[in-house]
Amino acid sequence: VMQRALFSRSALLAQQAAAALDSPLAARGAPLLQRLDRSMSSVTIPPPACMLRPLEVPQRYLFGPGPSNVPPRILAAQGRPIIGHLHPEMYEVMNDIKRGIQYVFQTENNMTIAMSGSGHAAMECAVFNTVEPGESVLVAINGIWGERVAEIAERMGANVHRMVKPPGGYFSNKEIEKAIGTHKPVLFFLTHGESSAGLCHPVDGIGDICRKNNCLFLVDTVASLGATPIFMDKQNIDILYSGSQKALNTPPGTAPISFNERACHKMFNRKTKPVSYLFDMTHLSNYWGCDGQPARLYHHTGPVSGFFALREGLAIIAEKGLEESWKKHKEVASYLYRGLEDLGLKLFVPERELRLPSVTTISIPDGYNWRELLAYIMKHHQMEMTGGLGPSIGMVMRIGLMGYNCEKTNADMALHALADALKNCKKSKV
Repeated sequence: VMQRALFSRSALLAQQAAAALDSPLAARGAPLLQRLDRSMSSVTIPPPACMLRPLEVPQRYLFGPGPSNVPPRILAAQGRPIIGHLHPEMYEVMNDIKRGIQYVFQTENNMTIAMSGSGHAAMECAVFNTVEPGESVLVAINGIWGERVAEIAERMGANVHRMVKPPGGYFSNKEIEKAIGTHKPVLFFLTHGESSAGLCHPVDGIGDICRKNNCLFLVDTVASLGATPIFMDKQNIDILYSGSQKALNTPPGTAPISFNERACHKMFNRKTKPVSYLFDMTHLSNYWGCDGQPARLYHHTGPVSGFFALREGLAIIAEKGLEESWKKHKEVASYLYRGLEDLGLKLFVPERELRLPSVTTISIPDGYNWRELLAYIMKHHQMEMTGGLGPSIGMVMRIGLMGYNCEKTNADMALHALADALKNCKKSKV
């Protein structure tokens, strides 16, 4: 009975609708309805042809300064099902990441997170949160990364002072102490692994100088983390950051960073808000469960798959052992050095103990166009090596063997490709 009643009512409604369409009012409104229909359905921009083709990505050997090739385990981790960025299971992954970062940084700092972004995100986060407009900042520049930090600090209104040396140069503790005494900065920046020049800068003693002068010590380890020793707590580093795409075995897109209690005191007792909402540690500390609050509140949508990959990359280093990772990078780098010298090539950083194990720089061989050499290697060997970056452009060629790529077999492949390029590329007689 109920079904018959429903059917009868539906039929009645259909008849009423048909009558309404035949009415004078409906006739007058028909052109408007047609125009609305056309405006909603007409597409004037056709689908781009490229979007109708399948995605194609070449298989290449990434032997430059990063990103590096990643192991199948990492690719598989990124292929895991997406879960919500605020799900309890995601918080567990983030907690694992925090503990993994504490291990590779060698720190017990509670305020330890991963930024949703590349190493530049961590770089800006460090400066934006600990420096206020008008405050003095001292930046050691011996390559591109010091230049970047100086510009970032200037953009947010800091009074920036620069210590400058050419690519491959380094600063003595005496020089640093003198500059800190002169400029009285609230923050001193140093690049540990200057990938644009292939230099690994000494760090011992600098944290003590900064503490004596009530200055925070900020260190960039994007190119060095996992490849050479760094001890955040023992070396009195107040803020340390890195990136995911080099010796940590993972794709670009996440950036570990840690603040000690000195940095947190400065950061959370500001007179002004940080210039970036996205990088505001007041919110990020809650998102990562570092602020002691019972609930984690929404701040932004983190890169879920990127965090899966970072978690597994940190797990690989934990399983291998940090000291073993350092040892392997040093051994493979030494093997590469011998091979380069056998080819008659000159290593750009003469002091062996100052060379960055993850990124080796060679002086551009006399008579060769470095762009032609690199293009030949890419074309004939499907292998990426790069030239300089920033102030080192035209001075060096860079070979990176880090993380998953840190193998002597890869060093042999790189040496073979270089030898082939030197043999077949034209050499100037000038």
